[in-house]
Amino acid sequence: MSNHSPLSNESIGPSSAEADRNQGRPLVRTLKGPAQFLSFWIAIALPFIHLPLLMQGLGDPSVTLTFLSLLAINVFALYAGHGHNQQ
Repeated sequence: MSNHSPLSNESIGPSSAEADRNQGRPLVRTLKGPAQFLSFWIAIALPFIHLPLLMQGLGDPSVTLTFLSLLAINVFALYAGHGHNQQ
């Protein structure tokens, strides 16, 4: 047994929250490719900055903080750029 509604699904419009979300998606789709591209290459390049910091040593607190900050940025860039150029 099913309970049929006198209204079809086409007559019910999206809520204002759904309409707001759908309006922002073209912008997200437009920015997704360049953001993934940039994140991918940042994740490739940052380890070359880590090496001199590691060779200098992490005894100085400012060097340690810089290294950990760059490491966090690298992890985020890896996450954001992992889908770059995948078909």
